[in-house]
Amino acid sequence: MKVAIVGASGAVGQEFLRVLDERNFPIDELLLFGSSRSAGRAYPFRGKQIVVKELKHNDDFKGVDIAFTSAGAGTSKEFAETITRYGAIMIDNSSAFRMDDDVPLVVPEVNGDDAFVRPRGIIANPNCTTIQMVVALNAIEALSHIKRVHVATYQAASGAGASAMAELKKQFEQLVAGEQPTVEKFYFQLAYNLIPQVDVFTDNLYTKEEMKMYNETRKIMHSDIAVSATCVRVPVMRAHSEAIWIETERPVSVAEAREAFAHAKGVVLEDDPANRVYPMPLEKAGCDPVYVGRIRSDIANPNGLTFWTVSDQIRKGAALNAVQIAEYLLAHGE
Repeated sequence: MKVAIVGASGAVGQEFLRVLDERNFPIDELLLFGSSRSAGRAYPFRGKQIVVKELKHNDDFKGVDIAFTSAGAGTSKEFAETITRYGAIMIDNSSAFRMDDDVPLVVPEVNGDDAFVRPRGIIANPNCTTIQMVVALNAIEALSHIKRVHVATYQAASGAGASAMAELKKQFEQLVAGEQPTVEKFYFQLAYNLIPQVDVFTDNLYTKEEMKMYNETRKIMHSDIAVSATCVRVPVMRAHSEAIWIETERPVSVAEAREAFAHAKGVVLEDDPANRVYPMPLEKAGCDPVYVGRIRSDIANPNGLTFWTVSDQIRKGAALNAVQIAEYLLAHGE
């Protein structure tokens, strides 16, 4: 098994290295690629130092079986043909191909079999907020069809990359020291603040991030589900949280929902309000599952249910989901 990581020096690229090693993913040869700035850096993997090569239009991907790409949509679009030319399966973490009809958009717990139909050799990894939500929604969809969803996200700095995490840390340090905080990665100061905008606004006044949750959820779940999202950046280092309200075709009781979440693949139930047991991002950074708690009937909707989810954006929201796609393919004979 010959594996490549494109964007190896970024936050997700580094997480790919950790996840592949932790899960003992079968690798005979690992190649790392990056920009001209990253080329020449070396990263340890299973006792070896792997040097990052500059990504170029050449034959470097000849013989590669799986390429995990996380270097931005522009890079993915430019190099897709180069990466897949000799038969490599490109599992792409960017937004470049997610809504293309001939590219499957996959969360293994929900629609793993979609990964087998990939005419361009590309499988798209969904947006982090969508992944987290559909893993939870899928448990309820098995009980009753979900007609609509309202969701408010609380997105950590990690969603904007390693430099954004560093900026948040620096802002806190600067403010404690009485200095003016550095503001470069976000629209405004994030420390001690909330920013009700993730990505740019579209014509309908929803942001691109919010529209991703609408469009991607429908594609992944093969559903007419309607999703209305408000995405908020919060001063948390790592792990996204989501408050979710759903409307189902029939009422789903809290007991039914708890039972479904307790047995759902990829979900961990943490729901004991009497003892203040519910998931929080501080505790879930670095963890794999989607955690669900605060489950209750929606008092504003007789067919409504509401709950809270937390999941690590860099792991399940990015690197882990991509590796799980590859594992799904291998487990089913590819």
